Amino acid sequence: MSRGQYPNTRMRRNRMQAFSRRLVAENRLSVDDLIWPLFVIEGEQKTEMIDAMPGVARHSIDRLLEQAQQAVDLGIPAIAIFPSIDAALKDPVGSLADDGDNLVCRAVQAVKSRYPELGVICDVALDPFTDHGHDGVIHGDQILNDETVEILCRQAVHQARAGCDIIAPSDMMDGRVGAIRIALDKAGFQNVQIMAYAAKYASSFYGPFRDAVKSGAALGKYGKSTYQMDPANSDEAMHEIALDLAEGADMVIIKPGLPYLDILARAKTEFGVPCVAYQVSGEYAMQCAAFANGWLDRDRTILETMMAFRRAGADAVLTYFAPDIAKLLHQQRKRH
Repeated sequence: MSRGQYPNTRMRRNRMQAFSRRLVAENRLSVDDLIWPLFVIEGEQKTEMIDAMPGVARHSIDRLLEQAQQAVDLGIPAIAIFPSIDAALKDPVGSLADDGDNLVCRAVQAVKSRYPELGVICDVALDPFTDHGHDGVIHGDQILNDETVEILCRQAVHQARAGCDIIAPSDMMDGRVGAIRIALDKAGFQNVQIMAYAAKYASSFYGPFRDAVKSGAALGKYGKSTYQMDPANSDEAMHEIALDLAEGADMVIIKPGLPYLDILARAKTEFGVPCVAYQVSGEYAMQCAAFANGWLDRDRTILETMMAFRRAGADAVLTYFAPDIAKLLHQQRKRH
C-alpha cells in the first residue's frame, strides 16, 4: 500500500480539522454495540455494591427492573443477567440450575414482562449453582463432560421458557452447543439464539466476577484449566469456534477482551460471523483503579478501549461500562 511520498502526500492533512477526522474515521461507536451485564440476587429492595467492581452492584429483581429501564432509556439493545446464589442453595451438581423457577428464570420473566423489546441474554453454566464453583459435575478430580451437558440442556430450555432471547453457553464443555440447539428446537424454541463462549480462556482476569457471583472460593489450585482454554493458544481457539458454529452457534464470544484482541481479529477474519467481545471484570476493575488514582482520563479511556474492540472486529461488546458509554455517545451526538 502506497500513497506517494512527502511532501506531495501529507498524512496530517486529513487530521487537521474535526469535520475531516469525522469524515475519514474507519470505525464508529454506537449504542447498538453494547450489552450490559447485570447481577441479580434474591430479596426485595436490595442493592449490594461489589467491592472489587466500583460502581457495579447486585440487585434484587425489583431493582434489576430499574436497571433494565435505564438500559431502555439509553437505547442499549440487550442486557445479560448473572445470578448471585446463596451458598445454602448450592450443591455439588448445581441442582438449582435445573429449576424453572430459579432466580435467573424469575428475573428474565420480570424483565421480559416489563420490557419485551429489551434483549435478554443468559449464561448456561453450572458455576453459579455449584458449591465447588466449577462449571460442571465433578467425579473425583475430573469434570464430567457428557453428564454436565445433559444438565446444561435442561437449564437452557428453562431459560428459554422464561423468555430468554439468547442462550450463552459459557461452560466450555465439548459438544454442548449442538446438544443445546437440539434441546431448544425439540422444546419449540427454534428462534432462540445461541451466543457461544467459543474462545473462553482460563484467565486471571475473572476474579472480581467470581466475587460478584460468589463462585470462586473452592475452585482448587488448578482452577478451570482442564476445560477453559490455555492463554498460550490461538489455533485452538479457531478450532473451538469452528466446532461451535458447526453445531449451531449464531454468534461467538471471545473472553477476556483486551488481552485477546488478536483472537477476536483472527476470528472475525477467518469466519466472518457475528463476534462478541467480553470486557471482563478484571479489565473493568483495573481501569477503575487507574481512574480513581487519576492515572487515566475516565471518559477518553472508556471510549478508546471500546473502539479497540470495534477495530479488532467486535460486532458487540459485553461491558460493565455500557451505561457510561451510552451516555457519552449521546453527549457526542448532541455536540455534533
